[in-house]
Amino acid sequence: MKKLINSSGQIRQQLLAGLTYTYDDTLTWHTKTGIVTKKMISKNKVVLISGGGCGHEPAHVGYIGENMLDCAVMGAIFEPPASSEILQAIEETYNGQGTLLIIKNFEKDLASFLEAERLAKAKGLAVSHVIVDDDCSIESGSFKKRRRGVAGTVFVHKILGAAASQGKSLDELQALGEQLIPLIKTLGVAFSPASPIGIIPQQYELAEDEMYFGIGIHGEPGYRIETMQSSERIAIELVNKLKQQYSKKDLIQAAVLVNGLGNIPLLELGVFMNDVQQLMDIEDIQVVYKRMGNFLTAYNTNGLSLTLLAIKDDKWLDYLRVPTDAFAWR
Repeated sequence: MKKLINSSGQIRQQLLAGLTYTYDDTLTWHTKTGIVTKKMISKNKVVLISGGGCGHEPAHVGYIGENMLDCAVMGAIFEPPASSEILQAIEETYNGQGTLLIIKNFEKDLASFLEAERLAKAKGLAVSHVIVDDDCSIESGSFKKRRRGVAGTVFVHKILGAAASQGKSLDELQALGEQLIPLIKTLGVAFSPASPIGIIPQQYELAEDEMYFGIGIHGEPGYRIETMQSSERIAIELVNKLKQQYSKKDLIQAAVLVNGLGNIPLLELGVFMNDVQQLMDIEDIQVVYKRMGNFLTAYNTNGLSLTLLAIKDDKWLDYLRVPTDAFAWR
């Protein structure tokens, strides 16, 4: 597959240059790094920082804005940023109110972000973190839950971002994240894998009439390959598997996120969302908030993921509805 790429070694720099040129009304790029910040960092709220590898656009730069992130630190394709850059981001955005790191649950991401947190604390800065682990896929043949951080991370950006803007302290934000994250569940399906890019190889193959349940956002294999099914049948599989992650008393009201993985038409996402809506009605689960589009992709994977968030506190819904100027959430 042809790619609109100049040099694979310069993807991060050219991507961030293009994004911040386009959205220069709200974003500032710290040139020669993977650090992108809001134009103005508030002095009166906790700073929220997230990030990860490129290839997941619009995450995470697209969620910088009022009532969302203050900063994103981006690494190379599917690689987290170095701890030194994360530390630089913490120091350059620090305002005395503290910094919360929102980390996706991958081994390399944890190593980089937690090392940066350790170094920042050694310098006397107030830094804490939450770890998002919403993926409900399982290891093939083992039934071991993967618990990767995937599209549900965006709900965490929005809710904690709005809570921070309303004056929640660092400790309060961490506690809110720890209440929220266990109630976010995601499962994905691919109809064709991501193309190789840079040094990242293709990790599985699918025939034209096959699909793969449980794939990851870095092109990781899933838990079951099947012959292609209808949108309705796929929705049944994902909704049923996600529903099983909750007790019945928890899943009364839900927020729904239908997320494209980079190469699926909006037409097909719309058909799928309609099927999800009908299943939620049948299950008597009240959908009180919904989003559909590309939010956290896997480069150009033809596929989608479904995220459910059980709304246990009406304030979470208020936080989701607070407006933001983050370009990927407007």
